[in-house]
Amino acid sequence: MSAALKVLVAEDEPYNRKRLVRLLGEAGCQVVAELEDGPSVLEWLQQGGEADALFLDIQMPGLTGLDVVEDLPRPIPIVFVTAYAEHAIRAFEQAVVDYLLKPVTAERLEKTLQRLRSPAEPPATGEAAPKPAGAFRYPAKAGEGVLFLDLSRTTHFTFEDGIVWAYAGDRFRTLWKSLAEAEIALAGRGLLRGHRHLLLRPEAVMGVRPGEFGRLMARLAGGQELEISRGAAPALKKRLGLG
Repeated sequence: MSAALKVLVAEDEPYNRKRLVRLLGEAGCQVVAELEDGPSVLEWLQQGGEADALFLDIQMPGLTGLDVVEDLPRPIPIVFVTAYAEHAIRAFEQAVVDYLLKPVTAERLEKTLQRLRSPAEPPATGEAAPKPAGAFRYPAKAGEGVLFLDLSRTTHFTFEDGIVWAYAGDRFRTLWKSLAEAEIALAGRGLLRGHRHLLLRPEAVMGVRPGEFGRLMARLAGGQELEISRGAAPALKKRLGLG
């Protein structure tokens, strides 16, 4: 029997929170935290809290569920729970696992849990291929062909309108379809998530300054500044020897 999913529930309405916790428990999940607002979620995670998924209400005090996703210190599967269907498009732009409308039913929740329990997995290829020595290059589109870019000359990657863009002097369209896919391809190469739509090479950072609400502004060569989320700022500072 597989281990129970460990989930966090964040909902500011006590009745809705208790009901969702009850439904999750009846479905075999372990609710590891029940919180009432967005800042509490980020604090819980930053203090070492571990969960297999976060069930977040969108309308919460302090930070909305959408704000929380932007500031996550590490990628975690997200399920939004809300009474407002108009948030659905923006929710799925955040690459969430699912979107539940209140009142949540046991039948609809089970479909969500099936998605969480059976994520898409890359095909098995036996032993992991060794990483090539020396400079690492990755492919990007160039007209009808493919151009290979040097990672050491790349400052960062962004995800916009369904496209992963690489910044290596100019902006190039990569072959990856999500930042998660880029992270897998670049695993072990030292890149950090700056926020949900930014993958950053810390060695490309020329300087930093404080941003608003605990965020960090990272300056790259050429003067461009990138906003680093509150959740990702500590990891970047540590990589830069600042904490």
